[in-house]
Amino acid sequence: MTTSSAYQEKPWLAHYDGGVPEFVNYEETFLPEFLDRSAQNFPHKMALLFQGYKLTFRELKEMVDRLAACLADFGIQKGDSVSILLPNIIPCVVGYYAILKIGATAVMNNPLYTDRELEHQFNDSGSKLLITLDLLGNRMIDLRPKTGIKQIIYTSIGDYLPFPKNLLFPLVGKKKGLKADVKQAPDVYRWKDALAGASGRPPEVELSFDDTAMYQYTGGTTGVSKGVMLTHSNLSKQVQHLRSWFPGLSDGQEIMLGALPFFHVFGLSTAMNFAIYAGWGNILVPKPQPEALLEAIGKFKPTFAPLVPTMFIGLLNHPGIDQADLTSIKGCFSGSAPLPLEVIRDFEAKTGSTIVEGFGMTESSPVTHINPFIGKRKVGSIGLPIPDTECRVVDLTDEKTDMPVGESGELLVRGPQVMKGYWNNPEATAETLTDGWLHTGDIAKMDEEGYFYIVDRKKDMIISGGYNVYPRDIEEVFFEHPKVVEAAAVGVPHPKRGEQVKVFVVLKEGETGTEEEFIAYCKDKLAAYKLPTMIEFRDELPKTNVGKILKKDLRD
Repeated sequence: MTTSSAYQEKPWLAHYDGGVPEFVNYEETFLPEFLDRSAQNFPHKMALLFQGYKLTFRELKEMVDRLAACLADFGIQKGDSVSILLPNIIPCVVGYYAILKIGATAVMNNPLYTDRELEHQFNDSGSKLLITLDLLGNRMIDLRPKTGIKQIIYTSIGDYLPFPKNLLFPLVGKKKGLKADVKQAPDVYRWKDALAGASGRPPEVELSFDDTAMYQYTGGTTGVSKGVMLTHSNLSKQVQHLRSWFPGLSDGQEIMLGALPFFHVFGLSTAMNFAIYAGWGNILVPKPQPEALLEAIGKFKPTFAPLVPTMFIGLLNHPGIDQADLTSIKGCFSGSAPLPLEVIRDFEAKTGSTIVEGFGMTESSPVTHINPFIGKRKVGSIGLPIPDTECRVVDLTDEKTDMPVGESGELLVRGPQVMKGYWNNPEATAETLTDGWLHTGDIAKMDEEGYFYIVDRKKDMIISGGYNVYPRDIEEVFFEHPKVVEAAAVGVPHPKRGEQVKVFVVLKEGETGTEEEFIAYCKDKLAAYKLPTMIEFRDELPKTNVGKILKKDLRD
């Protein structure tokens, strides 16, 4: 296999599971139309389940239509931006589909963000209306004058609860910090009142597949967050990709664990949109802590669970894991950070499920690579490029020359899931997109069989004494240590070598350790130039909302 054509020859195709196509025969169908279809095919099937409260596909479609009419009554037109600031609750799903249905642009925001971060995203996106939670209501009313937001609709955790929880909620909600009174202010509406007052049918809107459906803000791990423009085509084709990768799972038959936050594109595509497209029920978990996850899995028996490494690790380390029955889960999809080998082994043994690791970016809707679900999975690999997705590994200096098989360089991706560009940011767009190729900023390599491996983030690479040091190599060594829960390696300045390696370590509960002990432990496992010179013990590591460790915060 010659270098120049290694990537063009697509060696990965030989390892696709049976029934997975090289190219998807796409339907030009918009996400709200997929909901309409699921409502027609599975009208009485559970679409969303929240704390035991069930909404069928038909009821979900009716609620979406009602909110779409309400938004139109409030003056929202095609192309206007509407922000959602909600955890994984029923109004989050309804809000997103209603916005898309009337041709407006959805802006998903993280409820954990500060006012400063939210102000940037509301203003940058030009949001005219906000859908949020009563717990954030007063803060958002105070922030509104600094933004272009005119109306605020707020919902409550108590809006959709089963009997008798719905009766108890007004009494205990406030005590538990789950309910808040929202002050009187003009153009502020309760969710249920807004729905009840809607005029009926939503307006018919002519949509184009190339229209921007949403601005998804990047996590901002490398500076101020940028609005990624994802089109209706990007989002629709991405769920069709995902469906094609798992031909053994049946439409209308599976139950999704909706634990990944829908305000992040990973949860949005792989948990929310995928379930609606395939007619699967979705168990909503607004706070995906180990306790809540164990309870949701034990009670409601999901069969498919997209999770991030911190969630797998949290479940396995929870004292209740030994009593829990997690055997309903057939498949898990893991992304956003590498999953340590022993975590995969322990979780699969506990559940009998198969975990497939994958890879993606906000800029690619997000998924570009997944390991086969049935065929050969390679531990440590992000898997194979999914259908219709081209990939190359290029030289880090010229960013053009293809690297030989097995050698590291920057990963470039091209496919129908790649963004239109960054909103209002032509310079960043030109830097990231060339001839349709997305520069991922990740250092990767491809093996002979077409499996890809992320070596590290380009920005996280440490250069010590002229050598490239990949933090991932060091972190793997720490993950093997019986006392360690988590570890993150970063480069810190060194007067002679340029940079030296510092490792931040989180120990298991009740364990202790010293810097000397861990440096000695690494000596026969790492080359001398990779050896950490500093160890700092922490109770926890700073993370993004999907569990990515914020190395820039650690470096600072």
